[in-house]
Amino acid sequence: MEDLDSFRQATRAWLEANCPPEMRQPMRSEEDICWGGRRFRFQSEAQRQWLARMAERGWTVPEWPQAYGGGGLSRAQAKVLRQQMAELGCRVPLQSFGISMLGPALLKYGTEAQKREHLPRIARGEIRWCQGYSEPNAGSDLAALQTRAEERDDHFVVNGQKVWTSYADKADWIFCLVRTDAAAQKHTGISFLLFDMETPGVSTRPIVLISGKSPFCETFFDDVKVPRANLLGEANGGWEIAKYLLTHEREMISAIGGRGARKPLGQLAAETLGVDARGALDAPVLRAQLAAFEIDEAAFACAGERAVDLARQGEGIAAFSSVLKYYGAELNKRRHELLMAVGGSDALEWESERSQEGAAARAWLRSKANSIEGGTSEVQLNIVAKRLLGLPGA
Repeated sequence: MEDLDSFRQATRAWLEANCPPEMRQPMRSEEDICWGGRRFRFQSEAQRQWLARMAERGWTVPEWPQAYGGGGLSRAQAKVLRQQMAELGCRVPLQSFGISMLGPALLKYGTEAQKREHLPRIARGEIRWCQGYSEPNAGSDLAALQTRAEERDDHFVVNGQKVWTSYADKADWIFCLVRTDAAAQKHTGISFLLFDMETPGVSTRPIVLISGKSPFCETFFDDVKVPRANLLGEANGGWEIAKYLLTHEREMISAIGGRGARKPLGQLAAETLGVDARGALDAPVLRAQLAAFEIDEAAFACAGERAVDLARQGEGIAAFSSVLKYYGAELNKRRHELLMAVGGSDALEWESERSQEGAAARAWLRSKANSIEGGTSEVQLNIVAKRLLGLPGA
């Protein structure tokens, strides 16, 4: 306990000395997220410094081994780090599909050469990854995918199409599910490849959403040559990796239900709408809704911490990620509904400098996709019913 207390004090002192004041302010929009990668443009020098300082300590991925760019912290130390960052309001220095999804799969299934090639660059924010899973005819039934990869000597030749590829137009590399054995049962003929998005034959086309933004893309592969060394795991053994990675994706998506570095909704509402003579939000019905939301938000944060602790002790249940994904998605949709209520008619503005180009309305519309991406809410509820509650199938 004394060692952990010393670590807590040293961590807080380091964060206070090294986290720029600008990086302790709540994020205003998605534009404040640091994604890293070859094409990423920092919003400020403070953002660049914060990433560099955290990466140097390995604290962008605090529990990864130091040999792969991580901090080598224990579970308890990493939890203390998260707590201290939250107390000081420090922003997450780097968000990355490489950290939240591919990294754990590489640590579990990658060769030593693959780990040393990719993990340090992920930790430093040098490479931005996207996920090649869904296809036009393979969404919830992901194993029906048809993108094929034919083995030729020391490489694969990939042909096909992916859809809903988040930020594919901004990504440097892709981790991609491909069919390498058309004759096998659909779950057993799938492999997991890694390749550079600048490889000849790779192209992307953004999909414009109802929000007016294009975070998703269609991605096309036309005779794309991928070195055999970029095969993760065994040929035709990709489905096991895909399921493992999906668990981490659902946990990542569930995190949108948490507050993160954002202001509490009650505080934001008080600043926007004002308070009465008692100092309470001057809107009784909305005040009650916000209180209920913040209680649920706090409970969800505790459930998430418990799930992480159990998983890292080897006691977690993989299907519980579906609980987190479902509830986190619903909680985030509630947050944006309440933000629209707090903003009133001003929140309906679509294009103006005052509204940051309709940031509130666009984020509210974007939140509707939370119950679809990473596995629909209906799929998650089926998993919960069968694997956690033991209910019979239809």
